[in-house]
Amino acid sequence: MTLRIATLLNYSGNPRDAADQVAAWEKAGLDSVWVPEAYGFDSPTLMGYLAAKTETVKIGSGILNIFSRTPGALLQTAAGLDNVSGGRAILGLGASGPQVIEGFHGVPYEKPLGRTREVVDIVRRGLRREPLENDGIVKLPLTKEQGGVTGLGKPLKILTKPERSSIPIWIAALGPKNVEHTAEYADGWIPHLFHPEKAKDVWGESLAKGAAKRPEELGTLQVMAGGLVAIGEGEETRAALDLARPMFALYVGGMGAKGKNFYNDVARAYGYEEEAEKIQDLYLSGKKREAEALVPTEWLEAANLIGPASYVKERLAAFEAAGVTDLNVIPATADPTATIAELKELIG
Repeated sequence: MTLRIATLLNYSGNPRDAADQVAAWEKAGLDSVWVPEAYGFDSPTLMGYLAAKTETVKIGSGILNIFSRTPGALLQTAAGLDNVSGGRAILGLGASGPQVIEGFHGVPYEKPLGRTREVVDIVRRGLRREPLENDGIVKLPLTKEQGGVTGLGKPLKILTKPERSSIPIWIAALGPKNVEHTAEYADGWIPHLFHPEKAKDVWGESLAKGAAKRPEELGTLQVMAGGLVAIGEGEETRAALDLARPMFALYVGGMGAKGKNFYNDVARAYGYEEEAEKIQDLYLSGKKREAEALVPTEWLEAANLIGPASYVKERLAAFEAAGVTDLNVIPATADPTATIAELKELIG
């Protein structure tokens, strides 16, 4: 197998403790660490701290939204993190959702697909130290006619020289059109709650359409997906599967409103229409435990890597067959570092 091992840090964890943990996992074989943001601690601060505490592991934002920071700010962040990490930064971007963008940041949630494309293009040009100019959803420089106050803005290139003139840009995407665009122009794709056996039915057409327009110089689209990992025999290991239920229920039931929940849409696309409806109704009415109980066990088994080593190896093969290049795992064991090392050995 050629899978790389990645991990997404916990939203609510202690950043200092997480950094020490990642340093140990790096020695056990971890290839990349991804730092979420949502509406908790900001991602770049911890990414910079991780850069100082590690040596080889790649450090990605998982994800920065494309609304609350300007393209120029995202460029500065990517270039700065790439410098302090010695060329190990990955810029993970996404549209997030209206609840976070309008509720937490107070920014209109509009034209997410077009804005994502423009942001990626601007950041890439900026890393090549080209003056920032754009006449689309994003206006650079901003003239008086476009809402500017002084009319004094002029095209500027980044003042400092980036470590690399190109930093990998990955996009978190679930909707068919968003996935198509991601396959067309991004370096990598981050699909959440990924079901390897059902992925082709849900996104195959979108991926194919995007790939047909993909520039050759970008190479093959990288894909990161995965879940909890616990390798072992017996009911104790099997019980770790239920640890994933709260997260699945949160996303399918609580990440958004009725008719505006991308994860609920994915559950329905997988064929879990009835469960998705009930989980959302229960979750939004405060009955979280009941919602968790309705998450299909079949989905949990497919999306996570829990069971004997032989079974986990079968799941690894399933993820790789579905196009996954980077296995995003969260150890659900008493010794996470040993679990990372064992998983590395199974991959070979």
